[in-house]
Amino acid sequence: MAITYDMEILSSIPADKMFKAFVLEGDNIIPKVLPHAITSVETLEGDGGVGTIKLTTFGEGSVHKSVKHRVDGLDKENFTYSYTIIEGGALDVFESISYHIKIVAAPDGGSICKNRSIYQPKADTQVSEDEIKDGKERASGIFKKVEAYLLENPDA
Repeated sequence: MAITYDMEILSSIPADKMFKAFVLEGDNIIPKVLPHAITSVETLEGDGGVGTIKLTTFGEGSVHKSVKHRVDGLDKENFTYSYTIIEGGALDVFESISYHIKIVAAPDGGSICKNRSIYQPKADTQVSEDEIKDGKERASGIFKKVEAYLLENPDA
């Protein structure tokens, strides 16, 4: 049975700028703002759109060395992005892991990142709430680091 988690993160950065930094330029920005956690993101196949395969390499001390993910959806006008982990990472205990991100405008001029994570555990595996919570905290931390980068570099 799939485990689905929804999370919302508020930001003072407008939705279009946050989407551009977090999704469209995230491969360059995220390793810059979290060099100890993510050393690189490289495109193995594709042009960044649907079907693209990317390899994320994690820093020393990470539980997992790397993950490959496939871009499942990208809508630059509605600020949505979805992808599925296809190799590495936590796929030792999960059949599949997919993420759906939508960044919407907030009434104050900032934005809200709506993130849905869907974990499909392998039949014989028990998954603890802590494992899922750790993943959510990491995702929130990355988003906040990108926000801090944009606040420090308004022309980025």
